Amino acid sequence: MVTPVTAPGSLGMSLVETLDRLVAFESVSASSNLALVDYVEALARASGAEIDRVPSETGEKAALWITLGPRDVPGYVLSGHSDVVPVAGQAWSSDPFRLTERDGRLYGRGTSDMKGFVAVCLALMPEMAAAGLARPIHIALSYDEEVGCLGVRPLIARMRARGPRPLGCFVGEPTEMGVVVGHKGKSAARLTFRGRACHSAMAPQGINAVEYAARFIDHVRLSAEGLARDGARDPLYDVPHTTGLCSVVRGGTALNIVPDACTVEFEYRAIAADDAGALAGAAIAYATEVLGAEMAARDPACGVAVEPLVDYPGLEIDPRADLALLAKRLAGRDHHAKVSYGTEAGLFQALGDVPAVVIGPGAMARAHKADEYVTRDELESCAAFVRRLIDVSR
Repeated sequence: MVTPVTAPGSLGMSLVETLDRLVAFESVSASSNLALVDYVEALARASGAEIDRVPSETGEKAALWITLGPRDVPGYVLSGHSDVVPVAGQAWSSDPFRLTERDGRLYGRGTSDMKGFVAVCLALMPEMAAAGLARPIHIALSYDEEVGCLGVRPLIARMRARGPRPLGCFVGEPTEMGVVVGHKGKSAARLTFRGRACHSAMAPQGINAVEYAARFIDHVRLSAEGLARDGARDPLYDVPHTTGLCSVVRGGTALNIVPDACTVEFEYRAIAADDAGALAGAAIAYATEVLGAEMAARDPACGVAVEPLVDYPGLEIDPRADLALLAKRLAGRDHHAKVSYGTEAGLFQALGDVPAVVIGPGAMARAHKADEYVTRDELESCAAFVRRLIDVSR
């Protein structure tokens, strides 16, 4: 149990109490998020919000579009995702699905990424409802962000159908409340090389899937080295150039068998000057049109199969744009940054034509690992940001 920080005007509900409830939902991406969505919807309904539920194709998950204030004028979006990464194999000091406080730190899965931000938005809904907003504040809650930013896409489509187009979107990924004006785009795929097995003593009679996969891996490596050496630069990134790599390889069964199958997973992460999808597409073309064609020429049953894994656009907003300046004013900061990890902000910009920045409590360095946490000070800073947004929306 934790001692809550009371949020003024929140009908007795505190930020930490809300976070405690959110963390208790084991909303890993592989599971349904409907219990969490039901809870959030009940809170929104109690605040008099307008609610639009957007179910997934299977009906096992849902996104929410929550509106406080008038719906017929442009407003601002506070955007978060409901899913978290698994805890399997991680050595936690306490139950990851029970909020635990130690020395001002609130531990639990998703506290930084990004239920802390969502908790602030939900706890302050009563203040939004009581503010007499002239411009609406929307809360967007998606699913399956951690596995490719999937659930926000139909949510953005619903946003566009509802209209009017929002003035801007604040995506609450953990930035320690710094203003992030850019992130890299990503494209990733899994390739399966299908060869022909035989005894290794007769190796020339087989078609070695591992060796063909190795040629592809080297192709990606050389491409990445070229980008690092000669490619475009953006000094605001900690890695200031586009990157590419192969990160998962599975193939072969025994030393004395020419392998008939090998899978390779690879990715490109691109700064704005490059196109991750185009880079990945060129690598796939090499795999299928050069390597796969060579394999098929020896045996029509052999070749390369392609399975797309992740594809999302980068974010790039001028730091002098109105939304970026507003974010700095609300956060009380003058500086900005860019990050190499992806977020849903690029999709709001690309699919929704809505400018976006990334800003939220917590730190990405704490996410996806054991003993993830957010601090009380970070939650309070985020609450101050949202309260200032309420003030400018009156």
